[in-house]
Parts: sequence; structure tokens; C-alpha cells
Amino acid sequence: MNKAASRKNGTWRNWAGNVTARPAREVAPASVEELSAAVRRAAEDGLRVKAVGTGHSFTAVAATDGVLIRPQLLTGIRKLDREASTVTVEAGTPIKRLNLALAREGLSLTNMGDIMEQTVSGAISTGTHGTGRDSASIAAQITGLELVTADGSVLTCSAKENPEVFAAARIGLGALGVITAITFSVEPLFLLTAREEPMSFDKVTDSFDELCTENEHFEFYWFPHTGNCNTKRNNRSAGPEHPVGTVRGLYEDEFLSNGVFRAANHVGRAVPATIPSIARISSRALSARTYTDIPYKVFTSPRRVRFTEMEYAVPRAALVETLRELKAMVDRSPLRISFPVEVRTAPADDITLSTASGRDSAYIAVHMFRGSPYQAYFSAAERIFTAHEGRPHWGKVHTRDAAYLAGTYPRFGEFTALRDRLDPERRFGNDHLRRVLGE
Repeated sequence: MNKAASRKNGTWRNWAGNVTARPAREVAPASVEELSAAVRRAAEDGLRVKAVGTGHSFTAVAATDGVLIRPQLLTGIRKLDREASTVTVEAGTPIKRLNLALAREGLSLTNMGDIMEQTVSGAISTGTHGTGRDSASIAAQITGLELVTADGSVLTCSAKENPEVFAAARIGLGALGVITAITFSVEPLFLLTAREEPMSFDKVTDSFDELCTENEHFEFYWFPHTGNCNTKRNNRSAGPEHPVGTVRGLYEDEFLSNGVFRAANHVGRAVPATIPSIARISSRALSARTYTDIPYKVFTSPRRVRFTEMEYAVPRAALVETLRELKAMVDRSPLRISFPVEVRTAPADDITLSTASGRDSAYIAVHMFRGSPYQAYFSAAERIFTAHEGRPHWGKVHTRDAAYLAGTYPRFGEFTALRDRLDPERRFGNDHLRRVLGE
């Protein structure tokens, strides 16, 4: 299944199908110079500009009625610097292609999210992250950026060059300019041993701090309407390599996790009363397994069942209380939730609008099968998350506005002041950014 956003009859749709837009025109520049010219021409025509990757954001952050920039021709590795342990890639490069190219060179990113269909620029701009005790965000692995600003000029930034732009643009929501290239820190290719096993909700929450401390990467899924979880621990390994067998991988990762799960969700959407029973079966379907492989084959997994998602970052110390409140809410409500709740962690970082900016964080992601009404569930969950100073993921459904976000991000004013300087006419603005960043 094609995971990218689609365009039909002049209408752009995101991957989940919950956001549409009708741009005045589309441009696919083949060089930075062409992109700069497209931005200048848009200004002459009085049109706004947004770049869009694969449309994996559930929000309208990339929607525009102006000029839609598609970066599919801006791909590939621009420079590999082994001495500095960095790689510079064009903005439209899919994460999957970057992972494959790095592996061929005996290199890897330190951490990544669980899907790799997004473009590198789209992923970092909305704060895509994995889970980790010492690392999580893809953006935190950036050492340099190049972007086209509102007047068409090209700006480069790093910790030493334009550091205030570097601090903000690593997760810039497309509000500061159009990213054209990204420099990532990389390291020699390593092995990870993944240990996946079922665990009860009470055991996971009782030992959450211990599990996070003892493992480099810990995450788990809780199945609503049950007391069951599936846990995953990833730790560096000296080997030997022992990947998931082809037959078992096809059975568990494709047949069960995608095929059977999709079918079960169709049944649950048609007959919601069946969902608790389906959840009990689903939560026991996958058995414990251990395997060792290179990073992207451990961190990422196929996601072929489409859904709508909300995710909030709460202070890590508040995770257990927040999750228990979410479970209590679901247990006493008439809601029927067929998708598991995903929990991950991230260390504090120094990126201006990172969901982990200045604080150790834990993420709680709630999902609903595509086409199912999600508003009641997400609204109830959001009330719990915001009561714990939650920060919504920039690429996922939420209802927060600039007034709320300014209170949860200590450096929010720093970001908006930079936006005023780089894009005073809001060339890169849209209705969504007006809501979350203000005027």
C-alpha cells in the first residue's frame, strides 16, 4: 500500500485522509535555485508556500491554498563526512532510503521512529521520535540545516552558524522556511537485540521507571478493555546477528499485525460491541520473541492499517499516573477502542519547540481505525493529558492553540520572535499555524 499522501482532481490529501487542500499550483523543484525561484514567484503572486512530504502528519500543518512544494526531486546524499561522522542529505530523501544508504556504508542513525516512509525534512519538522533513555528524537541528531527563507535566500545554520535559527528550525513546523538539506550525526553500524514479550498493565506501570532505566530503548502497547500489554526492549548487542526468520516475520509482522488486525478493525467498526472481545484476543496474539539485527530493522516496522492518531508528551515522572487515569476513563466509559495505546520515552533536549524541550518526557499515543469516529475518545484523553502539562505532538491531532502552547513551552516566545524576523509576511503560514503559533 502506498503510504504517501495522494492528489486527485487537484485536491491534496494526507496519508490518513483526514486533511485536504486545493493548492493554486504545485512545484517540484530539482535544485535549491529552482526552489528559491518558486518562493520568490509565490511572493510576487501574493501566494503562500508550503512544502509537503509524504503527508504523514495528521494535522493541516502542510496544507495550503497557495503553492505546494513537492521535494521528491531533492533527494539523495549530498556529502558523507566520515571524519566528522556526519551525512548531509537532500530534504526530500525518504528515511527508508537514507537508512539503506547508510547501512551500505557501514553507518547508522543513533535512533529513529517506528516508520520510515516519511521524508527526512517532514519527519524532523514535526518532531518525529522513537523511544530512548539517552536518545529519541530524529531532530536531536541534526548538526546542520539549510533552508530557503521567505525572500528566497538560502540560510545555513548550525550550533555555531546562526545558532538561534538552528535551535528552532530543527523542529520548525515549516514556519521558518523550506528546508533543502539536513546534516545528521551518524555512527558506525551496530546491532540491537530486541526482546518482545507480553506483560500485564499493572506490572508495566509498577516497574516503569526500572524498565526505562535498565534498557536503552523501552516501549509498550496497552490494549484498551484489557489489562494486557506488549513490551519491547531494544539494547545494543555484540552479536551475532540473529534476525527474525522470514516465515515468522511474514506471519507475525504482516499476517497478524497488519492483515488480521485490519480485518478485526473492520469488524469492530461495523459492530463496536465486539471490540472488547477482539482486544482480548489481539492482546494475546503475539508471543514473546528475541532477535538481533541492524538498527532500522529493529526500530521500524510496517504500518499498513490506516488510522487517526493523537499523541501527547507528559513529564516522564507523570507517565504512570496519566496512563492509569486514561485506563480508568476508558474502563468507565461507553467508548470502544480497537487500537492499542503506545507509550515511549525521550530525554530532555535543547530544541526550542521539541516536545521534550527542557524536560525528560514520556509519550502516550492514542489511535482510532481510519473512518471510525475519534472525537469523543481523543477529547477525553486530551483532557487528561493537558491536566498533566502535556505537549501535543506537532504532527498529530490535537485542539490546543497558541495560548495553551505558550504556557507549556518556556521558549515559545523565542520561536515566534524568530518567525517574525524570518517570515514577517507569513509567506509560510496557513490556518493551522495561525492557531498553534498565533498571529
